[in-house]
Amino acid sequence: MTRRSLYFAAPGEVDLREEPIPEPAADQLLVRTELSAVSPGTELLVYNGNVPGELAADTNLDALSGSLSYPLKYGYAAVGVVEAVGDAVDADWLGRRVFAFHPHESHFCATVGELHPVPEGISAAQATLLPTVETAATLVHDGEPKLGERVAVFGQGLIGLVTTALLGQFPLERLVTVDYSADRRARSRELGATDSVHPDEIGDVLPLPGEPAGDTPPTAGESAGGDLTYELSGNPEALDAAVSATGYDGRIVVGSWYGTKPTELDLGGRFHRSRISLTSSQVSTIDPSLRGRWDRERRLELAWHQLRERELGELLTDRYPIADAPAAYEALAESTDGTVGTLFSYDGST
Repeated sequence: MTRRSLYFAAPGEVDLREEPIPEPAADQLLVRTELSAVSPGTELLVYNGNVPGELAADTNLDALSGSLSYPLKYGYAAVGVVEAVGDAVDADWLGRRVFAFHPHESHFCATVGELHPVPEGISAAQATLLPTVETAATLVHDGEPKLGERVAVFGQGLIGLVTTALLGQFPLERLVTVDYSADRRARSRELGATDSVHPDEIGDVLPLPGEPAGDTPPTAGESAGGDLTYELSGNPEALDAAVSATGYDGRIVVGSWYGTKPTELDLGGRFHRSRISLTSSQVSTIDPSLRGRWDRERRLELAWHQLRERELGELLTDRYPIADAPAAYEALAESTDGTVGTLFSYDGST
């Protein structure tokens, strides 16, 4: 018996390799994967060769304990069924559907602590969105949106759309989203955006701030621009646009990871005089101000709840059998249309 494991072999090249199905150790369980989701931002960086090879893939996940050098397994959204358990594991786990932060492969072993039972009422496809919702929850926590604020979100890919869905629950004055894709903009409005525009049109729905006059700040409440801006596009050029759209004393949360793509910022003009705060957000850790009340398990419980309450399954727009993974990444790398979420299936169906 063999399993199929996906490897990023080199920039622009993925391989499917047949490997022996592992036997679970005494404290492990064997999972047969049903579906796994592609993380389009990070995985396209890996696919395109835009990641620093010496960087650890993820120091918080045992399944991604290696570096980002080729060849490597990558991915962190697998859902499957427990097919065997080790001698020290309760047999009640057999047959349970579970989620794991694990790369794309048809079978894998994990400990009980690395598996998350999928709650009743959530399908296997929906469950693959758990890390996306967890990331979006982190972005919202880090941005701290306030009653009546003007919020802008650059990028309406999978992370951007789910972040928009969570922000749409807040009593904001305005929630403006920005994306090149008309299809994604339409989805964004359905998820709660008050306006969703092409990057060239943001000034039509959000008055853009000008240069401060000397060192004199604008009158409170009259300042143009957004109070809170998220940059989630994965495009380094969008960060300058985010600065331009943010008002005096505003704040920008950068959720994009650009990898090795260079980022040029104009920080000599209104950024300097406007006292704009620029913050990095990353799901591997929790903001220090929240750690007294929040831990990883509480955040995951929140993500499961949001998955149950929000209609997010429609964001999984494309599905490929794992055998067609090379074609899936090629399509993602070339996509300029409404592709949002991509799933791999492991039973031979599409």
